[in-house]
Amino acid sequence: MAENLLIDANLSKEEKYKALLPQIEALIGPETDLIANLANTMAALRQGFGFFWVGAYLVKEGELVLGPFQGPIACTRIPFHKGVCGACYTRQETIIVPDVEAFPGHIACSSDSKSEIVVPVMKNGEVVMVLDVDSDRLNDFDEVDQKYLEQLMKLAESWF
Repeated sequence: MAENLLIDANLSKEEKYKALLPQIEALIGPETDLIANLANTMAALRQGFGFFWVGAYLVKEGELVLGPFQGPIACTRIPFHKGVCGACYTRQETIIVPDVEAFPGHIACSSDSKSEIVVPVMKNGEVVMVLDVDSDRLNDFDEVDQKYLEQLMKLAESWF
């Protein structure tokens, strides 16, 4: 089991993802427990990128329920039709929001959050979880984040 992540702070964003994803795979590879894998994945993403907030919302009881996360306290339950996470669930696609204040119906779990990316995890054609990543900077996410976070969430499908 890995004890440390090795990520050079001087790497580009894409190079960081390319360095981090195999380390996450090695960390979670032998583990079958959903919560353990989510917890380590969220910690690795926050440690590797310094994201303001990163966490999982699991589909439970007809809404999105907070799972493992790293960062300030968060909203515990999100209806399927509310906020960026709810929109991701409903549309079944990744959503990048450059300015959360401009997103209709945004849920402000923290006023420090400025931009966001939310990636769905699909199982048998249905969303079972969304990965939510927030930044305290405007326009902090792009197609590079989308590409690699979607790759990472493809791995998560096997945890369900």
